[in-house]
Amino acid sequence: MNPLINIPPKFFLFLVLVLLVQMTGCNGGVNLPAIAPATVVPATPAIPTAMPYDPMPRASEGFYWWNNVVFFEIFVRSFADSNDDGIGDLNGIIQKLDYLNDGDPETDSDLGINAIWLMPIFPASSYHGYDVIDYYDVNPQYGALQDLHNLMAEAHKRGIRVIIDFVINHTSSKHPWFVDARSGSTSPYRDWYIWSEENPGYSGPWGERVWHFNYDNYYYYGVFTAEMPDLNFANTEVTQEVYKIANFWIEEVGVDGFRVDGARHLIEDGQTQANSNATYTWFEQFQSNIDQQNPDFLTVGEVWDSNFAAAKYVKNEAFNLVFDFELSESILEGLNRNDGKKIANALEFNSKLYPPLQKANFLTNHDMNRVMDTLFKDAAKAKLAAIILFTSPGVPFVYYGEEIGMIGSKPDEDIRKPMQWDSRENGGFSNGTPWRPLNSGYEVDNVEVQRADPDSMFNLYRQLIHLRNDHSALRTGEFTLLDSQDAGVVAFMRQSEQETILIVMNAGKNEVPFRLDLPSGILSPGKYSVSSLLSSFLIIDFEIDVSESNFLLQSEQYLQPQDFILLTLQKK
Repeated sequence: MNPLINIPPKFFLFLVLVLLVQMTGCNGGVNLPAIAPATVVPATPAIPTAMPYDPMPRASEGFYWWNNVVFFEIFVRSFADSNDDGIGDLNGIIQKLDYLNDGDPETDSDLGINAIWLMPIFPASSYHGYDVIDYYDVNPQYGALQDLHNLMAEAHKRGIRVIIDFVINHTSSKHPWFVDARSGSTSPYRDWYIWSEENPGYSGPWGERVWHFNYDNYYYYGVFTAEMPDLNFANTEVTQEVYKIANFWIEEVGVDGFRVDGARHLIEDGQTQANSNATYTWFEQFQSNIDQQNPDFLTVGEVWDSNFAAAKYVKNEAFNLVFDFELSESILEGLNRNDGKKIANALEFNSKLYPPLQKANFLTNHDMNRVMDTLFKDAAKAKLAAIILFTSPGVPFVYYGEEIGMIGSKPDEDIRKPMQWDSRENGGFSNGTPWRPLNSGYEVDNVEVQRADPDSMFNLYRQLIHLRNDHSALRTGEFTLLDSQDAGVVAFMRQSEQETILIVMNAGKNEVPFRLDLPSGILSPGKYSVSSLLSSFLIIDFEIDVSESNFLLQSEQYLQPQDFILLTLQKK
């Protein structure tokens, strides 16, 4: 829907600030802030010893490199197939890197992604890869280890960091270690897994069977499935081997980080099968070892639990980041209920539990129904979800296909379907038969079609990611929740030393006045120019004059359901 149609003319004329103290008029700008003419500076000779341009994300303003990036989660099998066998591969990702980031800071036609997370790339016994059979190689369906080196080199050239899934809680039942271990009690690998002569009888965290019968009449423990037996980290040999594996990928391969799968289940303490004290301690020691080896290396823990449990891993320096599952749930549930207050409260409460900005935000991932299905295919709500993701405090992670509104609900295979690139047969994913059929409607819901539509999901994601890359306030700025005076409105500020950005959206069912109470001290006294960065409707630029008192920010313009505004406030 075009937001400029059928809006009364008075809503286009001005945006008035009613302050408790003083008001100034608008400056007559339209829609986007004016760009000042460039100052002409005489050319100077290049200095031969100058450092070459470095596109790689780096630490800045007291924060880590990962606070300056947007991550893109890739299921290699489903992203791009380079050899037409119907299975995505590493070379296919290389071919699509320019879609994520072309490496040219002067262009903005790419998504602007500057970090990727590769779901499991190890040889495995199932399609998803979370049952590893070799920790020192690449799945031959995806290519060879050299292909991964090539992918990393090409990604780094474009300023894209690369992290990989690190699956150490369990192996495949077909891993040579377990094949040997289950053969009998005299196996040298027997104590690498967890055994019981009798079935202890208790169930797992989701009521699942966790003790599985072995043909020698013993039972072995596997918290996920019988095909994924848990490793025994009470055995120091297992820990030594995992350290060796980690060293291989850090030193010899050179990946930029690990996403650690199923982290909270690493070490069981009787029937305590998640977040045991031994699990926290093990990861603290593991993280300390990595920090000594490479302090720039990122660890992200999958701790699918409350933030009280998850945040402890970051506070105790067991991980650099953990995923904020509670925020994901609150965003999507709040949008479905038209409950902005639920979203706002989650943003404020969850961010306070963590060291500043040290958490991974996301909407959905490879284990969850996709955003569009969760929001009942309401594209307007999906756009609000994207705005929250890229403007809230933390490190944003995007699941591939989210940027074009791909659909998908469980079973898992259907939330991991091939990427929809264009309208050709098989959506440009492969010239062969895809390992899983594409979604219906891919002929119109794909990258090529959406790229040409300025109001598409793709172009909103692209704009938001580039805005985040260009504005320090959105990456590392302080977060302040604002009083919107309406339960449907989500409003907050992000502030860095350089700028202040105001984010306002109407997640409710009804139109509401644009009205915010800004607390005393949130802005230093003085005049500010206020310009639109992004808006779902026409808005003009204006000025405000801030006193030392609280002031009321309001306008004759109304926020319709699903309306949003991103404004910059720049002190003169």
